[in-house]
Amino acid sequence: MKKGMFQFTEDEDQHNESHFLEACFLCRKPLGYNNDIFMYRGNTPFCSKECRQEQIEIDEAKEKNWKLSSSNRGAVRKSDTNKNSTPSKNVRTGTVVVA
Repeated sequence: MKKGMFQFTEDEDQHNESHFLEACFLCRKPLGYNNDIFMYRGNTPFCSKECRQEQIEIDEAKEKNWKLSSSNRGAVRKSDTNKNSTPSKNVRTGTVVVA
């Protein structure tokens, strides 16, 4: 077998697979080597404070919608169980005058 026939170098791997710090997560702008990188939730890179803040707001809105939808599902389930156990009746009270 020739020497180096099945040689694997780290350099080849870096060209085939992109690194997570190459571009902004939100706008996909390339991240420069001498520029600041703004991180969020551990491993999510952003090119600016503005992009990072926009992603934070998107995530918060998703979480708020998820919490609202999950609480609404619980309310629907409770109302379904009430319908099966006791039918609700509307009763009007008052005076009726017939002429």
